[in-house]
Amino acid sequence: MDAKSHSKSRIIRWPEVHERVGYCRTNIYYLIQSGDFPSPIKLGSRAVGWLESDVENWIESRIEQSRSGGEI
Repeated sequence: MDAKSHSKSRIIRWPEVHERVGYCRTNIYYLIQSGDFPSPIKLGSRAVGWLESDVENWIESRIEQSRSGGEI
């Protein structure tokens, strides 16, 4: 498995999502409910994670929107 395909299938947990995005848990779940952030994947009865590629794509889309003068 190469690095690119590994990144697509890698699941990251809340602490890493928080570190990358910088939003608190409440804001992330608000964005999920409004369809503005990738939904988590259920890992167990009390555990969720996100695909690393989904979070990275979301960050990149925010950067593009910001630089193009679009509304965030």
